Amino acid sequence: MIGIFIALLSGALMSVQGVFNTEVTKGSSMWVSTSWVQFSALIVCLAAWLFTDRSSFTAILQIQPKYMLLGGAIGAFITYTVIKSMAALGPAKAVMLIVVSQLLIAYLIELFGIFGVEKQPFEWRRVLGMAVCIGGIILFKWE
Repeated sequence: MIGIFIALLSGALMSVQGVFNTEVTKGSSMWVSTSWVQFSALIVCLAAWLFTDRSSFTAILQIQPKYMLLGGAIGAFITYTVIKSMAALGPAKAVMLIVVSQLLIAYLIELFGIFGVEKQPFEWRRVLGMAVCIGGIILFKWE
């Protein structure tokens, strides 16, 4: 149950963050805004580490495979693409497309066992669920 709550909170925070970042970009520039987002996230993470964790930063050097360390770099491009899509489509349409894209890619990662994720069997009901989501986007966009 806590996992469901956290996932819903994550989605809500992502939507609010996207709107905030888009507005900050209007008053500055894309890369200034993206830099601020990443920098402020670093400050929050360091403060959280200081008060809760205190494990050694050198453990990061042991991570294998090394490409797994690219999450932060990917995060910069996530920020960029969320800002651009919200500016072009508006928050609701952008988030719908972002969520369907996340769902599709996550399913493919599970289906093929990519990046060390345990491989899952193909299920028609998941494909049907994705088709319903895509149908919802078409219905939402229909004017």
